[in-house]
Amino acid sequence: MSAYIKKCPECGGINLKVNEDVGEVICRDCGLVIEDKMIDFGQEWREFEDKANSRRRTGQALTYTKYDKGLGTSIGQSGDIYQLGTKERNKYFRLKKWQYRVSTAIERNLKLALAELKRVSSFLKLPKQVDEEAARIYHMAVQRGLVRGRSMESVVAGSLYAACRRNEVPRTLDELSEASGIEKKEVGRTYRFITRELGIRILPSDPVDYLPRFVSSLNLSADTQSKAVELLNKATKAELTSGRGPTGIAAAALYVAALLNNEKRTQREVADVAGVTEVTIRNRYKELLNVLKLKDKLKENKLEEE
Repeated sequence: MSAYIKKCPECGGINLKVNEDVGEVICRDCGLVIEDKMIDFGQEWREFEDKANSRRRTGQALTYTKYDKGLGTSIGQSGDIYQLGTKERNKYFRLKKWQYRVSTAIERNLKLALAELKRVSSFLKLPKQVDEEAARIYHMAVQRGLVRGRSMESVVAGSLYAACRRNEVPRTLDELSEASGIEKKEVGRTYRFITRELGIRILPSDPVDYLPRFVSSLNLSADTQSKAVELLNKATKAELTSGRGPTGIAAAALYVAALLNNEKRTQREVADVAGVTEVTIRNRYKELLNVLKLKDKLKENKLEEE
């Protein structure tokens, strides 16, 4: 019943009857049909398959991780096709073949590229929102013709890296290179080209985002992680992080924090986890000690390295 109908306009009675089957509101006292075109705002349960217990309202959600965004249909997928006669069944098989043949070049490219995207994403254990964002970026790149002249794998890797950066999911170019089989320089070059051509604005990576993974891999305590976050915040205020790789400065801060908390790890161990060289760790380590004046604290712990 409409919210504004509270009494009969003819007799003023409030004894109203709502007939939802025909969409009418009737006054029981005088018989006046007050409203005859009610709108049902409830869920419209419909089922087109022979499943009595199914209560689905709509189909699957739209997603960029499928070349047709999940809206397409495929001929001959149902098992009911084998209940037809030989002639009708062969007809559907021919239609199925032509359905694949008449698909556009963009659709064929998307089929292969999105399958590769899912593989790389699964290897890196990326969340669903990153997959969706990367697929959307790849869709735009294909529509703009940015894939032409470049390998599909490199564009997929560049799209995934851009999606990771936008969703603040810390993954390095080395990890993308290992997962996709494309050289690190090529992944970075494609990433910069895509973001520039599509006008995607991405902020610099925050070194703090890399700490949880590094701490987990090195089996360090939560106190050490908190100390590393504190060091990175101080380094940011001192503008020590500007112009330096986020993974290197994050690894160095974690190395210093481990020394301060008597959880010593070697520079080689930290460098392997962070995917940087020992020279990078050593340089960032010295900069942190000098700028933040941590030498005295390390001497007090008797952990100062020669």
